[in-house]
Amino acid sequence: MRYDLNVRAAQLVERVTNSCDDFRVRSFTVEEAQVLDFGVRTEGGLDAGQALAEICMAGLGWVSIQACDLLDLSWPHVFVTTDHPVAACLLSQYAGWQVTVDRFFAMGSGPMRAAYAREAVFNRLDYREQPGEVVGVLEGRKLPDASVVRYLCERTGVTSDRLRLLVAPTASQAGNVQVAARSIETALHKLFELGFDVSQVKSGCGNAPLPPVAADDMAAIGRTNDAILYGARVTLWVRADDEALTALGPKVPANSSPAFGKPFAQIFEQAGRDFYKIDPQLFSPAEITFCNLDTGKVQRFGKIQPEIVRTSFGL
Repeated sequence: MRYDLNVRAAQLVERVTNSCDDFRVRSFTVEEAQVLDFGVRTEGGLDAGQALAEICMAGLGWVSIQACDLLDLSWPHVFVTTDHPVAACLLSQYAGWQVTVDRFFAMGSGPMRAAYAREAVFNRLDYREQPGEVVGVLEGRKLPDASVVRYLCERTGVTSDRLRLLVAPTASQAGNVQVAARSIETALHKLFELGFDVSQVKSGCGNAPLPPVAADDMAAIGRTNDAILYGARVTLWVRADDEALTALGPKVPANSSPAFGKPFAQIFEQAGRDFYKIDPQLFSPAEITFCNLDTGKVQRFGKIQPEIVRTSFGL
């Protein structure tokens, strides 16, 4: 199935572009490419974060902020739903492209990944786009310059005037929302890595506590990861074999990793601030529930750890 991810995302970008002041973002051009600043030199905000997260999912998911309990405290959570989990989360939202150009570095996500399509997920799911325009989301502290624009254009096959880049640092309101909106994405990616046929996942919803904006990006990385690893709950509607889910289920949540149980900032420091030295089994939601559409059986695995989340958030 062709989803036209970049086309869908471009329509949402147009909405933000027409209301930059309302979203507290700034639009400008670099080498004719449109760049939207969601929090590097602008204020951004919660609405900007919701828009950014939905653009990351190419408009195939809905994002809202709702109050949920965090132990005895009511706290805002980012709630996500999608009826197209593979397309929205794996083919678009997943931050699978490390964009490194000279001294510029950002984690790249959004539908531009489907135009580049060099990640294993695109080969295994047999998907690639050749769009007329490309939309990408960059999680980082620096705004892209001309060399970054040229790099991305070369790899996605568009001219610079057909490139749209949205940028937000982790330590910003918009950045926090778009990371906390990755609860379903982390579950789908974990299932993919475990060899599960993700096409069997038909719908998903998830929620994760919204971290307070940290003083710097390193602290923000700790808080946003804790929100997912220890605070996220995901429900997936599947058409699969119950016995297979029973065997697979314990391997999915974050507590399947021996690294589970410590605040992520501590885990990150012990790994020398190198993500690749951290057990990859850790990166998944705290709790996952499978609802089998074929049999009606419900199975839940993992458990949230609100005490760790509250400590991480300073609550």
